[in-house]
Parts: sequence; C-alpha cells; structure tokens
Amino acid sequence: MPGKSTITVHADRKVHPDRSVAPPIYQTAAFSVEDAETFAQAAVDRRGKDFYTRYGNPNHAQVAAVVAELEGTAAALVTASGMAALTTAVLALVSAGDHVIGQKSTYGGTASVLLNLLPRLGVSTTLVNQTEPEAFAKALTPKTRLILVETPSNPLLQVTDLRAVADLARAHDVLTLTDNTFATPLNQRPTDWGIDLVRHSATKYLNGHSDVSAGVLAGPAELLDRIWDVGLLTGAVLGPIDAWLLLRGMCTLPLRVPRHNTNGMALAEALNDHPAVSRVHYPGPTTHPQHELAADQMSGFGGVLGIEFTGGFEMADAFLGRLRYSRRSASLGGVESLAVHPASMWRGMLSEDQLAESVPPGLVRLAAGTEDTADLVADVLAAADAVLTAN
Repeated sequence: MPGKSTITVHADRKVHPDRSVAPPIYQTAAFSVEDAETFAQAAVDRRGKDFYTRYGNPNHAQVAAVVAELEGTAAALVTASGMAALTTAVLALVSAGDHVIGQKSTYGGTASVLLNLLPRLGVSTTLVNQTEPEAFAKALTPKTRLILVETPSNPLLQVTDLRAVADLARAHDVLTLTDNTFATPLNQRPTDWGIDLVRHSATKYLNGHSDVSAGVLAGPAELLDRIWDVGLLTGAVLGPIDAWLLLRGMCTLPLRVPRHNTNGMALAEALNDHPAVSRVHYPGPTTHPQHELAADQMSGFGGVLGIEFTGGFEMADAFLGRLRYSRRSASLGGVESLAVHPASMWRGMLSEDQLAESVPPGLVRLAAGTEDTADLVADVLAAADAVLTAN
C-alpha cells in the first residue's frame, strides 16, 4: 500500500475525467448524455459523477477517492458540512422507535442532534461517559441501531475505546459511526478497530486552510448508498469549487498534521503546570489518564487541546483576549492557530442545563496551527501569566 502523502496526491487519478495534471473545476449543475439508455442509467447510479451535481460531480468523486483510501474504506461521499454528514447519516440509518447511543463529551452540534432533534422524530437516545467502555453495554437496548462516538472528543479531548465499542456493537448487530475530525486519518483510522462508518468535518484538518465548509463520510459502499439516497432528498450538496479546494487542501494533509501534533504537545506540556491552569485536556502526555489508550489507537495526538483555568469563565475569556497568534474563532484545523470559549459558543446549540453538564465554564479550546512552535508556546505562556497577575 502506498504511503499517506502518495495517497493524497494520486488516489484521485482513477476518477480523473481527463489528462490534466491539476484537476479542473466542474462548475456545472448538469451533464449531458448521448442517448436515452445512458440517461436512464445515470439517473439511478448512486454516488455518480456526471448526471446532475446534486447526485454527484467529478470533483466530489475525486475527494471521495482520496478519503476512502486514507480511511481504508471501500467508498466515501461528500456533503455540504460536517453536520450535513452527521444528520444525513443518522436519518438514513435510524427510524422512529429506534434507539441511538452517543457520548456525553461531544461536539455541541452532535449533542443537539441527539438531545433535541432525534427525540422529535421518535428516536430515543442515551448519552454515556465514553471513558467507561462498559457504559455503552449498559445503555444497549433491543431497539439500539446506532452508536455515535467521537475520539478525541470536542472539547475535552476524551478518548473512546474504538475496539471495545466496535466489538460490542457487532455482537448486537448495531452500526457504529465515529467522528474522526480531531484525529484525521493520519493519526487514527477507526475502521482498523472495527468501526463501520467514519465522519469528518472536512472544514477542519482535511481542508486545512479555513476557506471551505464541507463534510465527508467513509465506509462500506452499501451503507453509503443508503445515506446517499437520503442526501439526494435533503440536498446537502457540496459545491464543485468547494470540493476542488478540499481536494487541493488534502494534498498537504500529511505535511501539516505532524506540525499540528508537535505544536499541540508542546502547548499541553508548557501549560500543564502553570498556576493559572487547573487542568490541560490533551491525551499526549504520559500523565493523562487515557494516554495509554490514546497511544494504542493513535499515531499522533493532534493539535487541539482544552485548557481549564482556575479563574473560571472570566479568566478563560481574558486569556483569549491576551493571545497574539491564536485568534478567537469557532473553527479549527487550519494553518493558523484559533481559540474559542466553548461555554460561550455552544449556548445556541444546547440548553443551559445541557451546557453546564458538558462544558466547564473556565475551558478554552485551543487549536494549534502550523506556526513556529516556540512562538506559540511563548504566546500562551505570556497570556497565562497576564491573566494570573490580573486575577
């Protein structure tokens, strides 16, 4: 099997429609055919690339080819956002009367789907402490059809035992879907541990340049065909230009991720013993309670860390205001460092009770970019010193 850098540059060649070195942008809503038989076949081909762009597009097919090979799956499909990938998959895989298991530590949008959207559709949900593999077994019911996991989790960087979840689910004929956004396929391949489907907010690391909103699902072709059927109806289609930008961004993924890993670890180690910080959430250091599990299923620990401040909400907000290089922004995964206060950002997704249960008020999520490590470390230490003095 070729290496990751080779995959990101060449895996789309089998779906290149012409001999151009740089793929063209197929900025067209529809494609023509020469006869009725071809037209009829193109109209029913799932995950096609040359009928109508809501059905598929050559730029979609190129992205899917690269992601599928990176994740080690038979197929992949693209959507307009990471949330579009999640909601489309869930709507395709569960029905009224079914039960879904999720995590207590998870992205606010995912939690809102589990706690607010699915119950309105007649689907019951249970959120568990994912650091305890037995919690998933206790939550299983005869109606459980899907387990949603996210590892490392957003924003507490908690690690889920993928093998344990996959083995449990398979024994009970339950599907599993993992959000692999924080880890990327460079640091973790969930299907290696038995997970059925993998999801990414491709807006983040896969694109890497903060100029695209996109989502990706990877897994068995049969499952993706079911999800594509629903996606065709919901219309969560990715534009050709965005797909082209995503494809271009993925070419440098193997070059960017090692720097993100290095910077994430350096920041975690620098802040771990700072008197303004009560806890650093990052599984890289050996002192982290889940380090052994993380090291077993990950080859790198990523660029995102959670920093919990002793002064709570006010100190966390003040820290953000003191940063020079990490800008206050809701996203992550780009070449530039970004930081956000989850307790403020997720208020629009969760109720106050749900928010209080899942996000500490003094937590800052810091996503290290690809800047020089020494500059980022000096910046966060200066900001932490400043808020400690002010407090």
